[in-house]
Amino acid sequence: MTETLRTPLLVTAIVAAGLQAGTYYVWACGVMPGLARADDHTFVTTLSHVNQAIVNPVFMLTFLGAPVLAAAAVATGTPAARPWLIAGLALSVATVAVTVLGNVPLNNALGKAAATTDADLAAVRAAFETAWVRWNVLRTLTSTAALAALGWAALRS
Repeated sequence: MTETLRTPLLVTAIVAAGLQAGTYYVWACGVMPGLARADDHTFVTTLSHVNQAIVNPVFMLTFLGAPVLAAAAVATGTPAARPWLIAGLALSVATVAVTVLGNVPLNNALGKAAATTDADLAAVRAAFETAWVRWNVLRTLTSTAALAALGWAALRS
């Protein structure tokens, strides 16, 4: 049974890792540079709305599914692929950790400030933007490395 599940699990883990890496890459290359050109009100309200919208079943399936599928791939992987699968799993878990420990607290603070009518939006933005971009770059790197490790594992299987 393990052999039957090996390839479908690995392919699914690679797809989930790719979706995660692509999400953070688009934020790093397009969304945040575009919003950097916006005024403070647009920046804060747009990000507040996006942060609310992204917590949805489809996103959460890949966000939480990527490390779960990588773990399943480790469990069913061949000995030759296992070191790369473990690396992919560790990097996928790191991506979740960076998001939960870095980006989510900033998102929550931004959302609270956006809901306050007398918030100094320039100060809110200043407390958010640079730190959030740095955390996002880190999770872009970890998720992309997870994708690469899982892809390499597929070649080693």
